[in-house]
Amino acid sequence: MRATRARNMNSSKKDLTPGQHEELLGALKARFEKNTNRHKRLEWAQVQSKLEANAEKLWSLNEMERTGGEPDVIGRDNKTGEYMFFDCSAESPKGRRSLCYDREALESRKEHKPEGSAVDMAAAMGIELLTEEQYRELQKLGNFDTKTSSWVRTPSNIRKLGGAIFCDRRYETVFVYHNGAESYYAARAFRGSLRV
Repeated sequence: MRATRARNMNSSKKDLTPGQHEELLGALKARFEKNTNRHKRLEWAQVQSKLEANAEKLWSLNEMERTGGEPDVIGRDNKTGEYMFFDCSAESPKGRRSLCYDREALESRKEHKPEGSAVDMAAAMGIELLTEEQYRELQKLGNFDTKTSSWVRTPSNIRKLGGAIFCDRRYETVFVYHNGAESYYAARAFRGSLRV
């Protein structure tokens, strides 16, 4: 699976087949309609119209879906009119686990290197890691990462010192922690965001 994951993400072709296109829109629509608390006063027809007009963003959403992120609309930017999608899977996406934080961290490991890094994978998918603030916003919409944790975008002052931050939810509380950026765990992936 990891070889397939890497091959699919490194592909320069960012178009979906008609079947993938239809399947993804069906999954996104069903999730949108099932979780109306995440996007009150927004209508699916308008979201779909934006998606249909942007094939590359649709490809990125498919990558989020394919790796277990279960992307959903969590709001709309009133200034730009863009819809904001976050990974809304109950636990940190399965297809993105066991990754260190970034390329520098990956290259610093002398042995037992992970398959890749969260920052590199997000870039290959065309998405961004959630910030701590975005992660906290997501947690207002439900209970996420009650058994797993997720890397979040690390402030440069922390990263310069060799650290990276991650978050989870335990005891009905969102916690922010630190680790060496080169660390990786089977129960930690990353959550991403995409503006469409």
